[in-house]
Amino acid sequence: MSRMQKPVLSFWQIWNMCFGFLGIQFGFALQNANVSRIFQTLGAQLDEIPMLWVAAPLTGLIVQPIVGYYSDRTWTRLGRRRPYFFFGALAATLALVFMPNSPTLWIAAGLLWILDASINVSMEPFRAYVGDQLPPPQRPAGYAMQSFFIGVSSVIASLLPWILTRLGVDNTAGPGEIPDTVKYSFYFGGVMLLGAVSWTVFSTREYPPDQLKNFDDAGVVRQRPLDVARSRRDGAVWLGAGVVGLLAISLLQWDRQLYLLAGGIAVYGVALLVLSASRSTNVFTAIMTDVHDMPDAMRRLAVVQFFSWFALFAMWIYTTAAVTQVHFGTSDVQSAAYNEGANWVGVLFAAYNGFAALAAIVIPFMVRRWGLRVSHMINVWLGALGLVSFAAIRDPQWLLVAMIGIGFAWASILSLPYALLSDNLPAEKMGVYMGIFNFFIVIPQLLAASVLGFLLRTFLGGEPVYALVIGGASLFLAGVAVLRVQPKVSLPFITDQWPGNEQKKV
Repeated sequence: MSRMQKPVLSFWQIWNMCFGFLGIQFGFALQNANVSRIFQTLGAQLDEIPMLWVAAPLTGLIVQPIVGYYSDRTWTRLGRRRPYFFFGALAATLALVFMPNSPTLWIAAGLLWILDASINVSMEPFRAYVGDQLPPPQRPAGYAMQSFFIGVSSVIASLLPWILTRLGVDNTAGPGEIPDTVKYSFYFGGVMLLGAVSWTVFSTREYPPDQLKNFDDAGVVRQRPLDVARSRRDGAVWLGAGVVGLLAISLLQWDRQLYLLAGGIAVYGVALLVLSASRSTNVFTAIMTDVHDMPDAMRRLAVVQFFSWFALFAMWIYTTAAVTQVHFGTSDVQSAAYNEGANWVGVLFAAYNGFAALAAIVIPFMVRRWGLRVSHMINVWLGALGLVSFAAIRDPQWLLVAMIGIGFAWASILSLPYALLSDNLPAEKMGVYMGIFNFFIVIPQLLAASVLGFLLRTFLGGEPVYALVIGGASLFLAGVAVLRVQPKVSLPFITDQWPGNEQKKV
């Protein structure tokens, strides 16, 4: 059967299909910049924050592959991926409205769980959507456009409490109460999230499943039979390691946050054992079999993602505590100095996202000069320098310089691994594999939540700034690991496929 090429899309068509990421990242940026502040205000101790944050990666681990699996099999009046965009955004908007009004810490933690699950429902299909709609030479353009919107929206979202303070909104509140600057920021974020996602949902179209199969980049699904004996053997090993870890933590009275790591290892072992014993096909067995049969390029990229996202999670958890303690000289969450420092963290997060938006424009030229892998290595190494410099810089204004490197790393992490991956995935499994790829974003975050507090308290004097140094070392390792990834084909990058170049061969 003859295959067709996907039509080359115009700049504005790619703009519309990626615009929803502006809203999704608005909610995500508000979460990253303010949730630790909310938790501390409601009474959380510093070493409890990583465990409270664990809702975010854990929901992603569960939700994204399931959403990817079902979105591969969905076709409605709204299309294949767009129903998930819309209803996930609606639920996330409600969570944004309620979170800053949480009366207790446990309610705030529960709302973070709901917020992150809803954002994941919207976010995962957006990654697959680029692979569905764009021909291979334009996919880097789509992912770079998403990075641009991520940067722009994050600048605004992260700056909102600081801007509102300058406009006269109260930035302090009574004990256990969230300042109005944070509340109004979350309300505005809900409006932005739902509005931007709705724009993409109602301004774009999708190819029906039958039409997708006829394109020349659809790929062929070659599902190998499951190696039952290997699955059973590996399951026993992982389960045994997890049980030994749980016993050691209990008997030696190690940090209780390590239970999360050992428990996760044991759960994975149980999942492999259940897979080896199953004789039916369902969402669980299908996803686990795809994990077992993932492309080699995806396995290698998993290592890159692991070290990259471990570093990012360390930054999101500990930047507020590090900056308020080291650069503003306080750990008192009710003090004006603490809230000023927390607002400055919002400015810093806005800065690195602003630099990421600029980096999304620069990165295509880097790729033309050095290729995907070397460009990614350079960018994450710039991020490593930025994180390590927090331990050396004392003037908080100079932290803006560190944000340049972190911005380049962030833009690269959000685009180049997906450009390397998407051409190795079959169209009919684009969603589920993008969801599985999220495992290697989530697992390092769970590891960070498990071990960072233990490492700081046991070896580093409880100083949160050293979590950022550990993150810098992790980004350096990510840069080394990306050199092991072999790109499938050499593709022209963004500027080859904008309007005016549509007639070029693809």
